[in-house]
Amino acid sequence: MPRRRPGHIRAGIPRRTTPDAKPVIDGLSSRAMFEISHLERTRNYLQPGDISKAVRLWKDYVHRPQGQLWHDHEWGNADWDCWGSPFEARALLDTAMLAMTPRSARELRRIISRFDTVWNQPSPPYGADGG
Repeated sequence: MPRRRPGHIRAGIPRRTTPDAKPVIDGLSSRAMFEISHLERTRNYLQPGDISKAVRLWKDYVHRPQGQLWHDHEWGNADWDCWGSPFEARALLDTAMLAMTPRSARELRRIISRFDTVWNQPSPPYGADGG
């Protein structure tokens, strides 16, 4: 009985991909994404996907309603123990930008600065909504 080659056997096996297999940050070039994945592989304090998770965490946090942000500021948030602190994520992004080449860091800084402008917007005056 003829034997099947291992390549033919492997070709028939469906590949499983997870969303964290190749994290993507919208707006970054493939060069910058390669550099981020290289940082995540070579630094002992990073795991694969940590930087894209930090971007997503910071983005989600700054787009929360003003009342929730104020509540987190006053009393903290118990979910941060499970999901991670958005402020630690922002600090990680600063560290990553320092470790990257200037060109790639500039691309990541441009994306993060959009979220920082949302974070630094002044809140509307009290009673401006007619209440």
